[in-house]
Amino acid sequence: MAESATGEKLNYLNHERGLWSWLTTIDHKRIGLMYLFAMTIFFFVAGILALCMRLELFHPGPDIMTAETYNVFFTLHGTIMIFLFIVPGIPATMGNFLIPLMIGAKDVAFPRLNLLSYYLYLIGAVLALVALVKPVGPEFFSNFLTWLGLTGPVDTGWTFYAPYSLESGTAVVWMTFAAFILGFSSILTGLNFIVTIHKLRAPGMTWFRLPVFIWASYATAIIQTLATPVVGISLLLIILERVMGIGIFNPKLGGDPVLFEHFFWFYSHPVVYIMVLPAFGIVGEIIPVFSRKPLFGYKMVCYASLAIAFVGFFIWAHHMFVAGISDKSAIYFSIATFGVAIPTAIKVFNWVSTMYKGSIRLETPMLYAMSFVFIFLIAGTTGVYLATLATDVFYHDTYFVVAHFHYTIQGGAVIGLIAALHFWYPKITGKMYNDKVARSAWFLVFVGFNLTFLPQFVLGMQGMPRRYFDYLPMFEPMHQLSTIGAFINGAGYSLALLNLFYCAFFGKERAPSNPFESHSLEWQTQSPPIHENFEETPVVTDWPYSYGVPVEGGGHH
Repeated sequence: MAESATGEKLNYLNHERGLWSWLTTIDHKRIGLMYLFAMTIFFFVAGILALCMRLELFHPGPDIMTAETYNVFFTLHGTIMIFLFIVPGIPATMGNFLIPLMIGAKDVAFPRLNLLSYYLYLIGAVLALVALVKPVGPEFFSNFLTWLGLTGPVDTGWTFYAPYSLESGTAVVWMTFAAFILGFSSILTGLNFIVTIHKLRAPGMTWFRLPVFIWASYATAIIQTLATPVVGISLLLIILERVMGIGIFNPKLGGDPVLFEHFFWFYSHPVVYIMVLPAFGIVGEIIPVFSRKPLFGYKMVCYASLAIAFVGFFIWAHHMFVAGISDKSAIYFSIATFGVAIPTAIKVFNWVSTMYKGSIRLETPMLYAMSFVFIFLIAGTTGVYLATLATDVFYHDTYFVVAHFHYTIQGGAVIGLIAALHFWYPKITGKMYNDKVARSAWFLVFVGFNLTFLPQFVLGMQGMPRRYFDYLPMFEPMHQLSTIGAFINGAGYSLALLNLFYCAFFGKERAPSNPFESHSLEWQTQSPPIHENFEETPVVTDWPYSYGVPVEGGGHH
């Protein structure tokens, strides 16, 4: 381990400075930060595309773009946000940074594989950017790009549904191949985390002394490892269909487009839990700290994470109730979908019970955590309507689904990540953020988010179709409210991230070693952590949620 001239061990930010040392690092903390930097860029790009769409929808009829451009923006927003930000989101950033620290390890089990996962992510991102190239310039150059399949930005939507994705005159092959490569990054990350949690726990760190974020990350890694190969094969089959015309999904060649939906959603419903389960873990870490109470029902919270991951593999076809599946299949998937509400409700009940009669401190991470609970209650409640056969038939292709999806994903994964960045910010940087700015940003995010998507539930109930470029004048007031909310929401996220970025590089307020008085293991080392995390391998003797529990000699934890 590197040491300074005075013999002090260097933290991971100062150990081997320089760009090359970062690009070749195998330190899990640096890799997590490199993921975070890249994904923040994609988050802003996808957000700008969303704001452009909302501007277009401010009035009926074309305003700032054509219908074709709207389809491209819609596809790119979804593809970038899902594959380049949300799916890798918390696992690749906070998971990479925190898992070894929380279990008392020096690094992940396979540090070089971890770095390879990051570069696969970058390769997938570059391929996605290449897919945006449109044939222009001299005829020979334009023809060459067309021969390569670079025929313009994809307009299929982020789901790449057949048969349109087989016939679209856009760069579907490049975009699906980009998602295919990104899938490998996700699989390798999941495998790494599973082995790390199994094999590298500190002495005394039994399964039921693990923080709930580790349980959530473990369940997420199982989904990443088992479900991602299915979507990889599905996307590869789309590529083979377009290149070789083999007729698996193309009905003109005897194929079945509904088969693609089965393959796609077998991955893409469990992937919702890749996005949200780690956020559950983050909220489970934050609420006990700022309530100063033990986490209520700890073991049930842990089991619920595994139950959500397990049940998630058996409910994919609730996305397909109007796709022509059999009545018996629809009834089964409807009932099974209701079943996933049980472990989810257990978590919400435990969070609220932890806060009950607690000594709650409304600091910024807690504000985001409480917002998460409120928003996710709305997400879960509205999901009941989509799991019910009779109501889903009406709501399925309306803005009701758009609102429910964003309450689940943005209200879950994105707000969960922002909460995590504020909670562990002193650990990551060794500094404190500007709390007044952070609270102002939270307020804008909370108000802007709800103002954006609550009107979309109303639009859906009124019958406004999703994915449409134009609409009837009767829908205009709700669209305008939604657009105003989107810009407030965007301002909130921008302010929050700029505050964190500015204070990391230019802030002068040094953070105490444990500013929030957490009992979790990652706070028992210096901030920022030294290169290999701990001076000596820690020995764990208690679980991390013993807040308010009497200790020998009087007093409380």
